[in-house]
Amino acid sequence: MNDLISLAWIGICTALVFFMQAGFALLECGLVRAKNSVNVILKNYANTCVVGIAFWIVGNGMVFGTSLGGWMGASGYWPDKLDSAAAINLLYQTMFASAAAAIVSGAVAERIRFSAYLTAAVVIGAVIYPVFGHWAWNPNGWLKTIGFVDFAGGSVVHSMGAWCSLAAIIALGPRLGRFGKNGEARDIPGHNLPMVTLGGFILWLGWFGFNGGSVPDFGTSNTGIVLLNTHLGGCVGAVGAMVFQRLTRRPILMTTTINASLCGMVAVTGGALFLTPMTAAFTALVAGMLSILGAELLRRFQIDDAVDAIAVHGMGGVWGTIAVGLFYNGDMFSSQRLMIQLLGVAACFAWTFPVAFLTFKVLDRALGIRSSSLNEQRGLDYTEHAELGYPEFQKSPAQLKMEG
Repeated sequence: MNDLISLAWIGICTALVFFMQAGFALLECGLVRAKNSVNVILKNYANTCVVGIAFWIVGNGMVFGTSLGGWMGASGYWPDKLDSAAAINLLYQTMFASAAAAIVSGAVAERIRFSAYLTAAVVIGAVIYPVFGHWAWNPNGWLKTIGFVDFAGGSVVHSMGAWCSLAAIIALGPRLGRFGKNGEARDIPGHNLPMVTLGGFILWLGWFGFNGGSVPDFGTSNTGIVLLNTHLGGCVGAVGAMVFQRLTRRPILMTTTINASLCGMVAVTGGALFLTPMTAAFTALVAGMLSILGAELLRRFQIDDAVDAIAVHGMGGVWGTIAVGLFYNGDMFSSQRLMIQLLGVAACFAWTFPVAFLTFKVLDRALGIRSSSLNEQRGLDYTEHAELGYPEFQKSPAQLKMEG
């Protein structure tokens, strides 16, 4: 009976994590201009499809297959004969891979070519994500064997997605008009902020599955603490950001507050099972502030992240991974544990960023990754897909030409 309950729980959590793709789509779509709304939505939808195939064929075996010296899996590729438990676990893990690639989608919005993004998503889902996943999650992965802790993917999913995003943005460059001649950042406001809020709520809901499904055994593990810590992450991240914005005389921005809430949940993801509610709340409080400062720092370096994904998932993932070493329940402030967590953070960046940057550079040579300036000005909805997200308010170049 316990096995059936656990199987049902993983199934529910899988559906919740899948629903996070809708959250990513709405959040990212609302934060871009109307002329790119179809492109952003379709990238998220197609990302789910291509990463799902890539992870089934290659990724799952690379993460959980028989370990080659702790570096990558050597079995389990293209699985075809699976029992129910193995199948649902494969499906659950597929959702994590899709989430990692979806982080990149938002960061590079409004200027990357559709084909280039999908090709990169396949590489992320088949190679970049699975290799680090093997190190951290395979029982014989080299990080796992030395005691590295990443409960539900604070580094494996979120930091990894952020470093892929950073590599892509550097390879792409900023959107037209994003920075002035003197380096000052110019706002490019999103077209539908209520949609951003709905996307944030959906992501929050999905996070209960994201973290809750990672418990080792639903019947015996402290699933309640995991869910409570997840919720506190979202709550304290948002409230902490609002207080920080007020105290520092910044306007209390809705987009900033929602991103801080997500960053709080990112930060508790790595240690949701190993933090107490108090330490989880403190971790989220720091994360909420870091998401604001991180986004401002990136703009200062003229790194144009359309949705502040790097600040949310990178800052939150790094801090949350370190927080596990500081606040591990029953072994707080252990210098040995902290050093292992720091090593994991460094290993994630050292693997992910160079490989992702090389991927985007190769794709740029082979396909060209950036849309032309004219296409970017017209909007990727029309130039990439020949569709308009809001046809009653938008006119295609052909219609404008006909009207003189």
